[in-house]
Amino acid sequence: MKRNKYPIKHWSYSSLVTYLRNPLAWHKRYVEGVFDTPATPASVIGRAAHTALEHYYKGGTQEFAIEQGLLYLREVPDFEINFGKAESLAEKKKKRAHMEAEYRQAVSFYLAKPPRHKVLGVEVKVIARIPGIDIPVKAISDLVVESRTEPGAVDIVDHKFMGSFGSLGLDNPLFMIQALFNYYTVLSEFGRPVGKFIVYECKKTKNKDGKPQLRKHVIDFREHEQEFLLFHRLLSDATKEIRTRKIFLPNPSDMFEGKNSLEIYRWGLIE
Repeated sequence: MKRNKYPIKHWSYSSLVTYLRNPLAWHKRYVEGVFDTPATPASVIGRAAHTALEHYYKGGTQEFAIEQGLLYLREVPDFEINFGKAESLAEKKKKRAHMEAEYRQAVSFYLAKPPRHKVLGVEVKVIARIPGIDIPVKAISDLVVESRTEPGAVDIVDHKFMGSFGSLGLDNPLFMIQALFNYYTVLSEFGRPVGKFIVYECKKTKNKDGKPQLRKHVIDFREHEQEFLLFHRLLSDATKEIRTRKIFLPNPSDMFEGKNSLEIYRWGLIE
């Protein structure tokens, strides 16, 4: 059997960003396959909300969709959640009750007036090839929908559940990197022009000023030729680097995994 000359089978948005942020954390997770970093309550709530919307856009009622997301939330074991200062069972139980309430409110905000699209695919998971890149790319698109402005084209819809409206603007480089991973995978799967990447931000806490709980961001791929070139260059260079790289250094300033990666480096757990 021919041995794969690369340490990973494919790139994803999360793996590329992790590699750029913290090479040792990337090696641990995506090469060694060790996924032991607990998730934040916010990320668990976000995944539960995505579960609800998946069932809703597949034809389920709002009540059924909300219940399915709640079931997902309840099935996540305590050891997979970073409860912060909540250590006792009673404190964790209280925290879980707060998570459930926040989840219900967030999904209810979204479903109060859900965006309308002609949906072609829900949770579309694809591995695709990009010309000139030796490793395939993988992405999951929340929704693939008919374009409203370009006949024959499709658009990609992504959902994000936020504690507050942040700086997720069109000039955010992470926003564009994610969009391009989805662009290439949807193009491969549907074989149709891909027009826009649409993000709906849903604010989980109620706006006191009565403003909408949803905020929409749109990338028109036709307007970002330079970003395509930069993305291709970045992916190409990262692919070449991981083929020959033997030493993986930690990033202690990484707010998510800095401490853990430094301990791995200290004890030489990954060589």
